[in-house]
Amino acid sequence: MARFFIDNPVLAWVIAIFITIAGVLSLPSLPVAQYPDVAPPQVTISTRFAGSSPEDLYLQVTQPIEEELNGIPGLLYFESTSDTTGSVTITVTFASGTAIAQAVVETQNRLRRVEASLPPQVRQEGLLVEEAGTSYLLFVSLNADPEVGMDTIALADFATRSVLNEIRRVPGVGKAQLFSAERAMRIWIDPAKLVGLDLSVTDITAAISEQNAQVAAGSVGVDPAPEGQQVQATLLVTGQLRTPEEFGQIVLRARDDGALVRLSDVARIEVDAEFYSFKSYLNGQDAAQIGIQLSPTGNALDTAQGIRDLLEELQPSFPKGVHYAIPYDTTPFVSASIEKVLHTLLEAVALVFVVMLIFLQSFRYTVIPMLVVPIALAGTLAVMLAAGFSINVLTMFAMILAIGILVDDAIVVVENVERIMSEEGVSPREASKKAMGQISGAIVGITLALMAVFVPLAFFPGSVGIIYQQFSLTMVVSIFFSAFLALSLTPALCATFLKPIPKGHAHAKKGPAGWFNRNFDRASKGYSGLVGGLTRRAGRMMVIYLALVAGLGWFYVQIPSAFLPQEDQGYLIASLQSPPEATSFRMREVTKAAEGFALASEGVQDVVTVQGFSFSGQGPNSAISFVTLKDWAERERPDLSAGALAGKLSGMLFSIRDSFAFAISPPPIPGLGNGSGFSFRLQDRANQGNAALQAAAGQIMAGGAESPILGQMYIEGLQPGPQLNLRVDREKANAFGVTFGEINRTISVALGSGYMNDFPNAGRMQSAIVQAEGYARANIDEVMKLNVRNVQGGMVPLSSFATAEWGFGPAQIVGYNGYPSIRINGEAAAGYSSGEALAEMERLAAGLPQGFAFEWTGQSLQEVESGSQAPILIGLSVLFVFLCLAGLYGSWSIPLSVMLIVPMGAIGTVAAVTLTGLQNDVFFTVGLITIVGLSAKNAILIVEVAKELIAEGRDLIEATSEACRLRFRPILMTSLAFTMGVLPMAVAKGPSAASQNAIGINVVGGMISATVLGLLFAPVFFVFVMKLTGTHRRLQGHATGDEGTATATQPAE
Repeated sequence: MARFFIDNPVLAWVIAIFITIAGVLSLPSLPVAQYPDVAPPQVTISTRFAGSSPEDLYLQVTQPIEEELNGIPGLLYFESTSDTTGSVTITVTFASGTAIAQAVVETQNRLRRVEASLPPQVRQEGLLVEEAGTSYLLFVSLNADPEVGMDTIALADFATRSVLNEIRRVPGVGKAQLFSAERAMRIWIDPAKLVGLDLSVTDITAAISEQNAQVAAGSVGVDPAPEGQQVQATLLVTGQLRTPEEFGQIVLRARDDGALVRLSDVARIEVDAEFYSFKSYLNGQDAAQIGIQLSPTGNALDTAQGIRDLLEELQPSFPKGVHYAIPYDTTPFVSASIEKVLHTLLEAVALVFVVMLIFLQSFRYTVIPMLVVPIALAGTLAVMLAAGFSINVLTMFAMILAIGILVDDAIVVVENVERIMSEEGVSPREASKKAMGQISGAIVGITLALMAVFVPLAFFPGSVGIIYQQFSLTMVVSIFFSAFLALSLTPALCATFLKPIPKGHAHAKKGPAGWFNRNFDRASKGYSGLVGGLTRRAGRMMVIYLALVAGLGWFYVQIPSAFLPQEDQGYLIASLQSPPEATSFRMREVTKAAEGFALASEGVQDVVTVQGFSFSGQGPNSAISFVTLKDWAERERPDLSAGALAGKLSGMLFSIRDSFAFAISPPPIPGLGNGSGFSFRLQDRANQGNAALQAAAGQIMAGGAESPILGQMYIEGLQPGPQLNLRVDREKANAFGVTFGEINRTISVALGSGYMNDFPNAGRMQSAIVQAEGYARANIDEVMKLNVRNVQGGMVPLSSFATAEWGFGPAQIVGYNGYPSIRINGEAAAGYSSGEALAEMERLAAGLPQGFAFEWTGQSLQEVESGSQAPILIGLSVLFVFLCLAGLYGSWSIPLSVMLIVPMGAIGTVAAVTLTGLQNDVFFTVGLITIVGLSAKNAILIVEVAKELIAEGRDLIEATSEACRLRFRPILMTSLAFTMGVLPMAVAKGPSAASQNAIGINVVGGMISATVLGLLFAPVFFVFVMKLTGTHRRLQGHATGDEGTATATQPAE
């Protein structure tokens, strides 16, 4: 192949140009993202059963649905929440790779089978199935200048009418939620006024429903009509009311004296908020907030830019004095990460160029390998587009690692051509042909070894498998193009671009270059002599090798495990919770204090707070704050990193009275939970009840508080609290003629809020809602004064047949995989890894009473699965390389001598990770597997030449020493080029630095040891294995046979 392209250099250029054009055309079409779609797809089922307790909700609604969900194709796990607001939310998580559209269809099919068994109110409400997102992409904040006079209700109403639906239409938006309420007609009943007028709450709701209705009156004069009818027209009847005054004129009843009792006589009517569940703030000031979640198939950068463009387009149509802001946005980290990795890529190219220039000392010789880099990367981009990949940190990391590998093959070619021209004085064309005849086998062997080492990564399932797949396939494609170009374009360039060298004039004799060359030649000769001595003591060297491998194994198991490094993503999440009995007024005092602490902290830019909502649940005693940090360039000090600021802010939040609050960093990969740390689900599998489940959770929390391994731990969810139990005496109620339906309707409307129907308001239909005045809901005594109409038409107060007493019960019931559950989250203490924290939690769980169990979820589940896969991956990579080499060489012994070198590279990787305090995570595994291939590459360069020299009749040790001398320069050059190409990752700062450091440090360490120890041990292994198996004698026998002496064909070793 190489000879063909040497004779046809134009064709080599044409192919290279085609590859480059394909890559350039592919680049604009490649999506840009932080990570590929790693998070498992999720589907959310939601419904409401107003007035139902969490226990009843779980038994009557949640459990039947959960039982039906079991067995859905691709199901990974599901989690449910049933709370005091009557809401049920079930999040169904599917295995990575499951098509989200198919998951939605499968879920809907299961719900159709169970829907008939659900309560009528739930069937009427309906079951909403949505593609789910677990984290917010960004928040849009609407605020108004003080002189405009628009409060948050007016802003929310404007957002609902003019902004919200526009945002929902932006491609990539999965869900846009307004954390404020639009306007509604609020009808506040005064129960005290009802008493003397013989009216009940249900009388009012019936009158509103009847008198505020759209009437379809029909038409006048339409067919069939009297003969000669000349005119037809639509008849309009004013049925729906529009203003508070018109609602106030609704007639409730007529008195005996003929006077009419109207709604305005017993109620206060106003246009106000539809609900009061949420209050949102920006930096402590009222604002209407829209939280936007990404769809499972959306691209974060494209979606965020689409929203920005839309808002810029809508701004001129906003009312005067109304402005928008995007105070919380997760995409700057994505953009900054990709930009930072791109800078690292350019730095790597520059460093590799410098290394080659130092060794080759000629621009002509240096430019040939460097031409391979853009062409191979262009080809990789084209294949990435065809494979549906994106430009993300994983594929960019692969390209950075590939740079050093891409030039390796070309360096070997150029260096060998140069050596032959210097030693033999032949022309570049003849030298290229001879060089390729010598090293084509080595290039193919190296390529197969490097490709084989990454192939197993591409076949692992799950979220971790997606990480491995994108990285490994990018590496494999890059290596393939590198080898192809080394066998086509590089020899063609050497034959046509290089100038002849007089015999013996390879390198400069004077100046710095001359000094470098003289010392390098001495080092080469010294190394060759050292190899001769070491190979004669192969037995002792093998004992040292075994000791090193034993030490490697011990240190490897000591490395703490983790899933992925924790990144500074430029924002924090603060969870705030007051006691269960706290009102929204008390909660606002807590959020004010939290906002003050955050805004006073150096490094904080904005704080978005939503009161009434959190990842733990909804309620007046919960809130969440999204804290946006200043740019990374303004936070270069270690104490201003996201992790350090989260710790400081948590310390300040702990000091807030009447609350439980803390701050956390987001998870490394969006969609794998709501924060960093572990996610533990305690399950009651024996149905022992909520009290026993709470006690078991208390046992875990107490054990965690005493453990030095575990840091901050918390129960995610609304805590149990005081409840008022209204107990109806059925016999008394029947005696008074009061039905349960009437009781339920009265209480539901008065204490909750009763949706009646809609009314037209400025071109939009909005809700009419009935509820009792605040004083009637302030305490239980007022509630007991409510009147209920009996079947005889009389009025009976609740106190006549019901009693109220205080109790204690759950504010919500959480289910996980069909069992009542409690969410326990936390993180490792300082100095400990997440893997050690998981192991400690499992130790604590082992002491739980019988009937309780646990499961991991989210990021923790992925970490557990990835940890068990790592040894299998490494083993398969080693096996694949061995089998490829065995097939290439037709021998079992020669590949064995190559594979023995692999632990030498791992020594440096383990040492670097141990000394720098890094962890055994996904990037460690990727780096270690990369070192497996690179370690084998250096050994192949030596073994390939030694094998050929033995076949020419050389003595085993003489051939090995000479092979080491000939390959010393290219091995050092390629190893140093690769190391310098990865070095920028090892020392990176800023966005995505943790991930770059994690892979860069371990690869640099592994490459150093693979080079130093490999140069010493690779010839020893070759000699040892050859002597052990006698393969060198058969190689010499083949050489004799080539000269004319018949030799029997020997079986492969």
